[in-house]
Amino acid sequence: MSRISPLFERLRADGRLGLFPYVTVGYPRLDSTPDIVAALVEAGADLVELGVPFSDPLAEGRTIQATTQKALANGVNVVHCLETARLCRQRTEAPMVFMGYLNPILAYGVDRFCTDAAAAGIDGLIVPDLSMEETGELHRACREAGLDLVFFVAPTTTEARMRHVAELASGFIYCIAVTGVTGSRDEIAADVDKLLAKIRELTSTPLALGFGISRPEHLAQLKGKVDAAIVGSALLDRITEDDPAGSAAAFVREMLGPDSRGEAQFGH
Repeated sequence: MSRISPLFERLRADGRLGLFPYVTVGYPRLDSTPDIVAALVEAGADLVELGVPFSDPLAEGRTIQATTQKALANGVNVVHCLETARLCRQRTEAPMVFMGYLNPILAYGVDRFCTDAAAAGIDGLIVPDLSMEETGELHRACREAGLDLVFFVAPTTTEARMRHVAELASGFIYCIAVTGVTGSRDEIAADVDKLLAKIRELTSTPLALGFGISRPEHLAQLKGKVDAAIVGSALLDRITEDDPAGSAAAFVREMLGPDSRGEAQFGH
């Protein structure tokens, strides 16, 4: 069993909103990610999304596209992402998921990728361009490898697709707060409550909200509405070349504010 379900059980028992930061593997330097992940968890992050760089990241805004290009220029590939996950797993027991596009998974081999990801300590996959029609093979491979396959719902998602997502999803469902690409925004979209109410009627699977979350007050607004908040672009904008881990940890502590636990929830 992946580490994701037990995490949500703990969050619900504690009455706490989870914080799930996203980092691009190999950014800002090829070897930065294990230190960043360890620092994020120590600062209070509950789960870390490891972004697998891809040359055509359709769902990403300016920040993640820029970090992706830097990571690719640094020499990141799928094999490096798997090795990075292994190194991260040596330093934390916090859940980790790969977030990446379908083409690199297909090129590596679906079954091989899922098996190797699980062996490296990954708990789940998020694939933004995975269509419901193409889900079968990857869903099967994830189940066989013990990985959760996380699906998206957005304000534009039809009820029929939501029902399909509710049937297939495990781990959590990624709720997209806005229509468009990733990126920091000043406010959470007004129609988020409607989206959350719709999907909540169909499933008891935990919900995590992402796209545009960037401020402590956003987390305060989401308490009691979702199980976790996902933060990507705002974090990546704050990561510095000279102190990647320290700057990442400072951002998480700032987001959590007085609720920050200040010490690792999971052992290294």
